[in-house]
Amino acid sequence: MKLQWLGHSAFRLETANAKILIDPFLNGNPGFSGEGTKEAARDITHIVLTHGHGDHVGDTVEIARQTGATVIANFDLCQWLGHHGGLTKLDPTNTGGTVSHEGFSVTYVNALHSSAHMTSDGVSHSLGSANGIVMHFDDSPPLLHMGDTDIFSDMALIHELHQPAIGIVPIGDRFTMGGAVAALACRRYFDFSTIVPCHYGSFPVLDQSPDKFVEAMEDKADRVKIPAKQEWLAF
Repeated sequence: MKLQWLGHSAFRLETANAKILIDPFLNGNPGFSGEGTKEAARDITHIVLTHGHGDHVGDTVEIARQTGATVIANFDLCQWLGHHGGLTKLDPTNTGGTVSHEGFSVTYVNALHSSAHMTSDGVSHSLGSANGIVMHFDDSPPLLHMGDTDIFSDMALIHELHQPAIGIVPIGDRFTMGGAVAALACRRYFDFSTIVPCHYGSFPVLDQSPDKFVEAMEDKADRVKIPAKQEWLAF
């Protein structure tokens, strides 16, 4: 499996059977500096969404229309994307549920965050719960993308149930955990072999570097991988 950070919380995964985007916020993403949406979305087969905020749904509708990718999201968000985005290849699930595709599965787990869309007339529409996602692969170690979240003690159950080896962890503060708290979550509740921080260095209100997180990881700081944007990590 290969993993590419596209800035903010957006990632591209490639396996033997699938090319997957997670939270594909590309256009308007200050942290996305690659060759553009077209290259990032090339041959995508699946899009997986953690929740309904615009900086995570991002370019989902455009990419799904262009590629025919299947969109995996919570039920409410799938309904929204079908009604307002005209998408038909939707695989809805919800917290605790698992959906399986060729070579991988996705399980939706808890996250402490909100999930809504504000329309141009100022009305806020709830788009279900915010989630983390655990991905199990036929030929690669399991991965947890925490989504946007604070620390919570039931992270220990996520570890017990799924044993994720790769952790994608929000560290930018203000809207998620800050670096020190995110490090506590990783050290206390998980045993990741590789940790990739995200949700920082994009918008000015977020922490601009992962330094606080790396420092707070202490003796496990060597497990933290900080890819340059658009750099690939192989597992």
